[in-house]
Amino acid sequence: MITLKQVRQQINEDEANWRLYLMDFVDDFRRQKTLGQVAEPFVRTGDKMDSLLASTTESLCDEIGIQAPGWLSEIPACKEPYFVSGLDGLKAFALLQSPLRFRIRKIFVLENFLSRV
Repeated sequence: MITLKQVRQQINEDEANWRLYLMDFVDDFRRQKTLGQVAEPFVRTGDKMDSLLASTTESLCDEIGIQAPGWLSEIPACKEPYFVSGLDGLKAFALLQSPLRFRIRKIFVLENFLSRV
């Protein structure tokens, strides 16, 4: 079982591969469907990754029909809009397609961001 706290630690140690750690968590959370994976808060760094992890977790909780832990709501929005793709040509699509949990924190992703093969 992969916890959100572990994912945050992995990302802190290896930021270049954040997508790998995040998507491993997404897959595992969908498989396990347990609040134990997100019960313990991670150490916040105050950057956009905190907001991305919180938004992702809340979206996954919504998807499987469980209440997201309250501590996630304490994680603030990004100071500046964060377009996860990093590609200027996709910004308009991301503005339109981002799920609510991401838009609330000024994070913009394409609708298939959490889709897995």
